[in-house]
Amino acid sequence: MELVAGSYEQVLFGFAVHPEPKASGDRQQKWTPVADFTHHAHTASLSAVATNSRFVVTGSKDETIHIYDMKKKIDHGALVHHNGSITCLKFHGNRHLISGAEDGLICVWDAKKWECLKSIKAHKGHVTFLSIHPSGKLALSVGTDKTLRTWNLVEGRSAFIKNIKQNAHIVEWSPRGEKYIVVILNKIDVYHLDTASVSGTITNEKRVSSVTFLSESVLAVAGDEEVVRFFDTDSLMCLCEFKAHENRVKDMFSFEIPEHHIIVTASNDGFIKMWKLKQDKDVPPSLLCEVNTNARLTCLGVWLDSVTDTKESLPPTAELSPVSKQEQPKSNKKESSNGVQEAGRQSKPNMKKCGLAGVSKKRTKGSGLVSPKKRKIGEVLERKKRKKKI
Repeated sequence: MELVAGSYEQVLFGFAVHPEPKASGDRQQKWTPVADFTHHAHTASLSAVATNSRFVVTGSKDETIHIYDMKKKIDHGALVHHNGSITCLKFHGNRHLISGAEDGLICVWDAKKWECLKSIKAHKGHVTFLSIHPSGKLALSVGTDKTLRTWNLVEGRSAFIKNIKQNAHIVEWSPRGEKYIVVILNKIDVYHLDTASVSGTITNEKRVSSVTFLSESVLAVAGDEEVVRFFDTDSLMCLCEFKAHENRVKDMFSFEIPEHHIIVTASNDGFIKMWKLKQDKDVPPSLLCEVNTNARLTCLGVWLDSVTDTKESLPPTAELSPVSKQEQPKSNKKESSNGVQEAGRQSKPNMKKCGLAGVSKKRTKGSGLVSPKKRKIGEVLERKKRKKKI
């Protein structure tokens, strides 16, 4: 097991965590985090991290996605398709990676060949967050255009567009995919899949920075504060709260291993902490271990070496052809407060404003993997060009 965290200081930290043999008389097994690696591949702060059973990928405000091979402990290269800060990264199994960015694009990547299979113009503004349904057939995204969008990943197109009154910054499916939550500032709207309507709203004390489902009905919520709270998404009541850090909690990650249900937290105070959840979620978790990175942490992931991957890929019909151009959503149903409309009736987004490749003033980026060596050569050439201009 490896805890991985990105930082404002452009560094990815990796800590291997090992359980120590339980001594006689000890009530709880001790866990020890050991510094394993630091990876400084980005030229700006890290904004997103995702893991599968082989790789850790990081997104940054430098507009690139870097791939780190956890088996070989080497830089595997960079993906340079986006023209905007990377805002979210999600793996589905070992076969596909989905990325969202401030250029409004959602990209589907082949995580074997590292080719961009599909590039969709998803939002008129930034893509702020995305979440993949456990089935792999649907995804949800929110953006700065005040919309919640449902994506059909089998056909690679928009399915529904729902207008929301404000810009949401988090969307998340529940473990079974029967409900999802949408976060706007300190409000968490709970939706049920069968009705696609809000069944209730949870109000946190401060702006929400991270959420993670602990079960189908229990949601862990962290905000711009030191406290983590557990909420029941049915009753909307707070089950318990505990002080996790000395500064605001930036990200959380929960997972299960034999005999342990664990939640990991990362904070601006530089600490990554691992907590053991109780069976009764009314009781705060107990601290298993902690480590100080001495950095301002921004994002968090957990790499599990022994993961048995049951969701190897998106559904077979979702085998997408390599990208040739950004896809515009076709005529689809649009859900709004006025009822269901045709999304195709909307005027097409102004492509120049969206900064699409080939139209933007920025250099056009490719759709595949750039090796570390080629990237370094490119950076040197860029520096030489700048010196000549001066």
